[in-house]
Amino acid sequence: MSMPEPRIGAVILAAGRGTRFGPEPKLLAMLHGEPLIRHVARAALASSARPVVVVLGAHSDAVGAALAGLDLRLVDNPDSAVGLSTSLRAGLAAMPDAIDAVVVLLGDMPRITAAHLDGLIAVYRAAEPRPSAVVPVTGGRRGNPVLLDLDKLKEVLENLSGDTGAGPLLAGRGDVIEVEMDDAVAFDVDTPAALAGG
Repeated sequence: MSMPEPRIGAVILAAGRGTRFGPEPKLLAMLHGEPLIRHVARAALASSARPVVVVLGAHSDAVGAALAGLDLRLVDNPDSAVGLSTSLRAGLAAMPDAIDAVVVLLGDMPRITAAHLDGLIAVYRAAEPRPSAVVPVTGGRRGNPVLLDLDKLKEVLENLSGDTGAGPLLAGRGDVIEVEMDDAVAFDVDTPAALAGG
């Protein structure tokens, strides 16, 4: 008997302060006529992942307003200043129980497309046994977004703390599949100069 197709959602982490970028909210910086965060959200919505949850924190009202009209589930993380782990946990808590895995995106990676997400999802769905995660690799280094199996990683995700994302919890695991992708998976916007190159 074939296993049912796993159900996969997406979480966009958009709660950070982006202090290296300057005084203005980084995720609202304009790129090709649209706020940075909207590029990422539209990429997620163009993929097969559903639902798409966006975790807001710093500048939540303004970032939320920049996402108006998109089919997203917005979640506020009042503890966002504590670190990335709190946002990841808030996003996962907003997922329906039926979701088997989640693709985690960073809000400042505008070169990510639906093809990157669907590529990770296709590898996960085809794998037997299922991996704990599927991560993109470029130039020998792991990048983002990452796909996390919520059952296999349940315990470590619940115990995540501080400014820690998925990377460290996957280090040393033998059940992670790496997928070679282009350098979009390593490009994020931390400074206005990086945005100009976006």
